[in-house]
Amino acid sequence: MISVNTPVVVQKNQTDNLARFESLEDWLSWQEALHFTAIDLGLDRVRTVAERMGLLEPSFAVLSVAGTNGKGSSVTMLESILRRSGYRTGKYTSPHLIKYNERICVDGESVNDDLICSAFARIDNARKEISLTYFEFGTLAALDIFQRSKVDIAVLEVGLGGRLDAVNILDADAALVTSIDIDHENWLGSDRESIALEKAGIFRNNSPAVCSDPCPPDCIAEYANSIGTDLQLLGHDYHYSTNTDSWSWRSKSLVYNELVRPSLHDDCQMQNAAGVLKLFDMISEKFTVTEEAIKSGLQEFRLEGRFQIIPSVVPYILDVAHNAQSARMLANNLRKLATGGTTHCIVGMLKDKNHETIFKELSSIVDIWYIVDLDSERAEKAEKLMEKIVASVNVAKVRNYNSVKNTLDYLAGHAKAGERIVITGSFLTVRDALLYLHSDLR
Repeated sequence: MISVNTPVVVQKNQTDNLARFESLEDWLSWQEALHFTAIDLGLDRVRTVAERMGLLEPSFAVLSVAGTNGKGSSVTMLESILRRSGYRTGKYTSPHLIKYNERICVDGESVNDDLICSAFARIDNARKEISLTYFEFGTLAALDIFQRSKVDIAVLEVGLGGRLDAVNILDADAALVTSIDIDHENWLGSDRESIALEKAGIFRNNSPAVCSDPCPPDCIAEYANSIGTDLQLLGHDYHYSTNTDSWSWRSKSLVYNELVRPSLHDDCQMQNAAGVLKLFDMISEKFTVTEEAIKSGLQEFRLEGRFQIIPSVVPYILDVAHNAQSARMLANNLRKLATGGTTHCIVGMLKDKNHETIFKELSSIVDIWYIVDLDSERAEKAEKLMEKIVASVNVAKVRNYNSVKNTLDYLAGHAKAGERIVITGSFLTVRDALLYLHSDLR
């Protein structure tokens, strides 16, 4: 087992003294307007900057995680189990819910503003004439911080797709692709086959890979075979089964029985966990994890905004579902969670989502809809969502209270015991609800 390195303190260097900004808020505001578009897939620009910074041959191992849904959960499980097994870890995820710092973690803790600002200054000085997106700045900052913090292994969530995502400038030592479905059609294609090939772009020759989608398009295995990737598939190379309070997992050479469910009410987390266990099985010669670490990591798994239940007289259920598949999973989980009263649903979404499909998936479980505006240029206006929802929902069941806060204020005085309040449609919708419900986060 690789020994855990002593934490390092990153000192400001001469480059840091040339920083464009001092505060993280100013850096992020500037980055949002720097590039001509928020999303600009391609590796040439970000790879050139990474090469100038000496980041393309990292001193740490890399696990890359792509997929339509389940990426954040899988990354969190992977990092937690590795850390509990004694490794010094880096974790990179996106987007964040409350604070940008959530995106970059070392040994389970979000890094502070100073570390991120110092990394941004180094990136800014290295990029020279090259324009970078907000996401590319964040990805390079994470890699720079992990290098300087001397982590043993970094778990990286792919932001969009895989093949052309900034994370893919590094060759993953092992890769995990979670569920595959339709999302980001403007960039990835309009069918599962096209999207699967984009996700498979994180595979590397002679490096192991896992897919935790129970029914992936055939093209993903065909692509893996064509480049010499050892791809292991759920239902073929490994399996899991569930009962009321626990679940079991097995591959050809390994079995785990009576595992704690990573979530009592979110069944898809066991599918994510199954893929995580198979990835550990495949990298066990280099990174051994203990059964105790697996069990404690799964038992203590928590991730805000993923079918998160906040108990109350009228409970709140927060879920970042923002595509058809995740909306379907949310509806299934809600059906299994008994309620004797009205289901109120607060929803706000970004412009580039298939709004009608999401409304249709949730229409059988929602009684009253509350359409809200979100504070983002990328968000769809509530009035336009109101126009779209009538195709799937009785207009008498739809209301507009302008914002998450206004809606929650209204429901605080009108929702009754035995009912429930669901907040969904976007990370931004859930963020606004968390800020409302937890004043300490503001």
